[in-house]
Amino acid sequence: MQHDNIKEALDERDGFQVWWRLLRPHTLTASFIPVFIGTIIAYIDGFLHIPLFLAMLIASILIQAATNMFNEYYDFKRGLDTEHSVGIGGTIVRDGIAPKTVLRLAFIFFGIATLLGIYICMESSWWIAVIGLVSMLFGYLYTGGPIPIAYTPFGELFAGFFMGTVIIGISYFIQAETVTARVLWISIPVAIFIGAIMLSNNIRDLEGDKINGRKTIAILLGPTNAVRFLATMFSAGYIFTILFVILGMLPTVSLITLFSAKLAFDVVKGFKGKTKPLEMMPAMILTGKTNTIYGLLLCLSLFIYSFYS
Repeated sequence: MQHDNIKEALDERDGFQVWWRLLRPHTLTASFIPVFIGTIIAYIDGFLHIPLFLAMLIASILIQAATNMFNEYYDFKRGLDTEHSVGIGGTIVRDGIAPKTVLRLAFIFFGIATLLGIYICMESSWWIAVIGLVSMLFGYLYTGGPIPIAYTPFGELFAGFFMGTVIIGISYFIQAETVTARVLWISIPVAIFIGAIMLSNNIRDLEGDKINGRKTIAILLGPTNAVRFLATMFSAGYIFTILFVILGMLPTVSLITLFSAKLAFDVVKGFKGKTKPLEMMPAMILTGKTNTIYGLLLCLSLFIYSFYS
């Protein structure tokens, strides 16, 4: 009965939505926004190769989706996910999909991403293969391996760096065949917002993670301070954006990203006073939307600037 109540509360449906949930679509924004940003900056600098952009975009989404599947598989194998868990795809524990099927699908996604990576290397540089393999390795080690990164205080840092800075850097490099300091600086607020998605996830799962021996930063800080830290991360992301506009690294029109601050405020407000994972789900989902809106507004501002530069 509780099993059915959880599915009903989460509005989980059968059929195609089972596989859609497995991808954890609210996290996929962290994979495609950085690709768009890196590519648009390259376009402003006079470089654009559309097939490379599309290959990078698809590969990034596949790697993120595969990482989510590894998360689903290994958390189940370690007994962390049950049919009552929220914030997961629930494909294994509630929909009855075989764990090996989820794991196999994750490796298939990695395989397709690898083929796309080979094409990208052939058209740009084989150094991309090294960076790509390292990124995929950390995608696997995020929840796989003897000491999963997601179980440590460094999950947000690794997620933000690899999914933000690294993806933006690669997306720019495959277009321009170089990486500038400006590109890396601009990646910082994007990385922060991606890290915020992971922190929101860990705030929601704090009590369950603590019982299972995880040492996430949310656990180390405690629920109240973790929410404050999340607010600090959001603030830092916007402060960096304003600073980069002042320094001329971003155009003045990039200040439109501040319109997403209302969503960030609502995220923090949504976590305050909440103790149950199901109650915190809206705030968790809204964190992903904040990243999406911030990223899209940043892309839009850069696109507008490209017409007048």
